[in-house]
Amino acid sequence: MSDNDGKKTLGVRGGPRGGSVKQSFSHGRTKNVVVETKRKRVVVPKPGAGNMGGAGKPAPIGDPSKRPAGISDAEMERRMKALQAAKAREGEDAARREAEEKQREEERQRRRDDAEAKEREEQERVEALKAKEVEDERQRKAAADAAKQAAAPAATNEPEGARSAPRGAAPSSAPRKSQDRDAEQKRPSKGKGMGDDNRRSGKLTLNQALSGGEGGRQKSMAAMKRKQERNRQKAMGGTQEREKIIRDVQLPETIVVAELAQRMAERVGDVVKALMQNDMMVTQNQAIDADTAELIIEEFGHRVVRVSDADVEDVIAQVDEKEEDMRSRPPVITIMGHVDHGKTSLLDAIRNAKVQSGEAGGITQHIGAYQVTTANGSVLSFLDTPGHAAFTSMRSRGAHVTDIVVLVVAADDAVMPQTIEAINHAKAAKVPMIVAINKIDKYEANPQKVRTDLLQHEVVVEAMSGDVQDVEVSATTGQGLDELLEAIALQAEILELKANPNRAAEGAVIEAKLDVGRGPVATVLIQKGTLRTGDIFVVGQQFGKVRALINDHGDRIKEAGPSVPVEVLGLNGTPEAGDVLNVVGTEAQAREIAEYRANAAKEKRAAAGAAVTLDQMMAQAKQNENVAELPILVKADVQGSAEAIVQAMEKIGNEEVRVRVLHSGVGAITESDIGLAEASGAPVIGFNVRANAPARQSANQKGVEIRYYSVIYDLVDDIKAAASGLLGNEIREKFIGYAKILEVFKVTGVGKVAGCLVTEGVARRSAGVRLLRDDVVIHEGTLKTLKRFKDEVPEVQSGQECGMAFERYEDIRPDDVIEIFEREEIVRTLD
Repeated sequence: MSDNDGKKTLGVRGGPRGGSVKQSFSHGRTKNVVVETKRKRVVVPKPGAGNMGGAGKPAPIGDPSKRPAGISDAEMERRMKALQAAKAREGEDAARREAEEKQREEERQRRRDDAEAKEREEQERVEALKAKEVEDERQRKAAADAAKQAAAPAATNEPEGARSAPRGAAPSSAPRKSQDRDAEQKRPSKGKGMGDDNRRSGKLTLNQALSGGEGGRQKSMAAMKRKQERNRQKAMGGTQEREKIIRDVQLPETIVVAELAQRMAERVGDVVKALMQNDMMVTQNQAIDADTAELIIEEFGHRVVRVSDADVEDVIAQVDEKEEDMRSRPPVITIMGHVDHGKTSLLDAIRNAKVQSGEAGGITQHIGAYQVTTANGSVLSFLDTPGHAAFTSMRSRGAHVTDIVVLVVAADDAVMPQTIEAINHAKAAKVPMIVAINKIDKYEANPQKVRTDLLQHEVVVEAMSGDVQDVEVSATTGQGLDELLEAIALQAEILELKANPNRAAEGAVIEAKLDVGRGPVATVLIQKGTLRTGDIFVVGQQFGKVRALINDHGDRIKEAGPSVPVEVLGLNGTPEAGDVLNVVGTEAQAREIAEYRANAAKEKRAAAGAAVTLDQMMAQAKQNENVAELPILVKADVQGSAEAIVQAMEKIGNEEVRVRVLHSGVGAITESDIGLAEASGAPVIGFNVRANAPARQSANQKGVEIRYYSVIYDLVDDIKAAASGLLGNEIREKFIGYAKILEVFKVTGVGKVAGCLVTEGVARRSAGVRLLRDDVVIHEGTLKTLKRFKDEVPEVQSGQECGMAFERYEDIRPDDVIEIFEREEIVRTLD
């Protein structure tokens, strides 16, 4: 073999760990030894002349005379470091293997100790049971002897057993049995010796335990106590009624009969019997309502405690917040605004400016929430929500997580429809607002126009003598970012945000996803308390145990306090955005709450999807849920025209059809309008506006219809005609004649034929017919044949006789009346 630089090498087999050793030669002199293993390749200096100095010691690096030819100081130093690293790794591997072996030995010893402890506990328990049984047997014999002694003075000529026997027993059977038993006890047993008598009846032997035969199963302590009580009452000459225990029976909305009996501690048969006496033929596996169960409980003398299925959520701790327990927490900020006004750019600018480079990638890009530290040390938590819909859904689920809203408005575009929507959302949530006037670096920027436009929506900034802070920023150049963060910190100081970290954690889900490697992952913003690894929680319809907490830097942490966004691993399913996370005590409680919420959501969806009872159907009809709708999107040139069109659309329709305006706005038709129209199956109406090029291309690809109008009356007429198409055609019946059956004939190959007389109107072959008997309709169908004499005719006039045969029906009799009618469809229109 030869190296790349032309040096000859000789391969030698049998290297360390199945590898190989190669010696390199250069001009007839040994240079070094190359050791190749399956794991690594190590270059070891060849001991000997030129390589080692002294007695096996490496030659000094700085001594050129004792170094192989052509080897520099750096190369020699690199080779020595590689050798030392290999030796260090080998030492580390040996230490790690020794530690693992020690750990395994400790685990085996711990298991042996646990097994021995369990064995000792089991032996002690068996010995305690045996001692208890011996003591009980001794007490039973003492009680029996005392009863015999008490009954001895009152004895007469009749045997003692007959006197102490209970009523109804045979007079001679008990004494005979007692005498036989005494004789048997005195007589030694044959073949087995004295050790197999009744003295060992209460003891468990090894043979009995292994064979599983008689005596292998021990009686419980309760059974033995009941037996002692029965013997005592028998010895005293009668039975006593036990005092009835009155119980508090928890009663849900529905309960199974067997479960009801168990909660009352009554026999199932008695409960079923009581139900049958109340005219309810049910079995033990059927469910009854709460009112019926309440009657049964009162009949048995117990107390009723009404509970609801929703009571399972009472385990979620309702902590009374005390002022001395409250601590300051960072504010939670949501940035909202129009999609084209630089909201995403502003978020990226804040993140890149205030988050370290190592934290900008990875999880920071996906967690949807992160924390920023300002120059003065204030910590701010930002939410990267995907739009107003997520903001609204979180509020609708009770997750009021936002403390401050930053409204982003472009300085070159002023207030837009989505800006107005963001203002309305902030006002509905009663959250303070800070206006960030973005794109201030542009030549067309006009921040004063933005402030003036905001006055129309009751947003008065500080520059206009109002109370809303406004900051001029630029996401491109970074201008004003520090001022914006300071304004947010100032607003947070005014709010005096506090939370109690020393309680069970409560938080809101910002977003959730299903990760391929990690399973369901939820981004949670902690609002109260502290979430720790190992906590059991329930979130919406899901539950789980915190397996890991990952912060916005991508690091694993052990706990997260208020206003800290974290990724939570360990869920059994993916929750929804806005679901509230609560920490509970046990996994059983979490599972029960999650199952209750899932069943409640399922019932709600079923009730909304289809009405199954008459009451639900009538309620559905009252709410006009089955009204046909024509959805449309309206874009106009001015706001006045848009409002007029929307008002005209609301007036179109009746109790069967109506027009629903999904969205109305001012300006050109954009690509987002096309996406909304495609999702709803609606046309886009443009009034004195046109669609831009991307919108036209998207509409052609998605098959969305765009209609342009310049006269409002034409628009209203076309929408009314389209809505009329949703109306079903009206079917009307027109009676054209009556015929009376005079006689019925049976014709081979045809069946029964009615000989009829047309008494009124005309009988047509193509018309529908009904057979009336005593003015009651007994059949509706069509004619198979209509004959006049022997000829098939299309119609027969009034006063003439004819023959008629029904299609697939032959139950016809004389004096029946045939009603001939025709159906016609009438197209309906909206007035």
